Amino acid sequence: MSVKIGISPIAWQNDDLPDITAAYTMEQALEEAREIGYVGVERGRRMPQDTDGLKAYLQRYDIALCGGWCSGSVMVNDLPDEIELHRQQVEQFVALNAPCIVFAECSNTVQGQIGTPVNNRPKLSRDEVLGFAAKLTELAKWMADQGLPLSYHHHMGSMIEDQEDIDWLMEGSGPEVNLLFDTGHLVFGRASIEETLGKWGDRINHVHFKDVRPDVTKMIREQNKSFLDAVIAGAFTVPGDPDGSIDFQTVTDFLKKTDYNGWIVVEAEQDPAKAAPYEYSKMGYNHIVEICSKSGLEIES
Repeated sequence: MSVKIGISPIAWQNDDLPDITAAYTMEQALEEAREIGYVGVERGRRMPQDTDGLKAYLQRYDIALCGGWCSGSVMVNDLPDEIELHRQQVEQFVALNAPCIVFAECSNTVQGQIGTPVNNRPKLSRDEVLGFAAKLTELAKWMADQGLPLSYHHHMGSMIEDQEDIDWLMEGSGPEVNLLFDTGHLVFGRASIEETLGKWGDRINHVHFKDVRPDVTKMIREQNKSFLDAVIAGAFTVPGDPDGSIDFQTVTDFLKKTDYNGWIVVEAEQDPAKAAPYEYSKMGYNHIVEICSKSGLEIES
């Protein structure tokens, strides 16, 4: 078993906060990511949207599509409407051999609202999450039938954020609903890396490596700031940054033990005026190579 190392272009091209990355282009992101050693990139909004155009664009930089974000509205849509909402992206990702689609419910999220505190995110009851999980399973079954696994992203500001939410989602959904394991969102969301790995390791099919600066996340909570405020303030950083707080060695040891065969994706949105994208992305890559070697986890190039 082996892993591939990819990256989200969000350090160079932040879709939610475009002003802070206005000095950078997507072309620079892909060129520098490939130069560092990354072999895959998650899709960004400022890439070509048509399948042929995106395929040619990625081939130009010799880099694979290793997933990409998908905003869901399962809570408010009937299944046929939800399927039509995602059909084009699913067909595109299948055509480009993406390993999964990164899915999150966004019909009620506050993650993109800079004026809404992240503490005000929707918190559902167990029964509500179980009902959502049942509907999500039907969508995931359809995606799987098309040849694309769904990987659910627990995310700050959304209805699936803390340990309880994740546990209920996994309990209430079928095996077609896989879990995207995001270290930074777990810690910021007050969930447990070890507990999530122990309970749901067999459902993890995609991994995001991002670290958190605990002093910043604490300030965001205490001062009732938004998720986007947290990004601007530097809540997130890459693996290997001394300012971070997560033990990624524990995660790669677990991935080795469970024969994980997929992508590790660096996704650490920061203000490039404070954290140069190339420098920090290289720091993250080098740290992952180091800890994978210590874990005996082979990296596919």
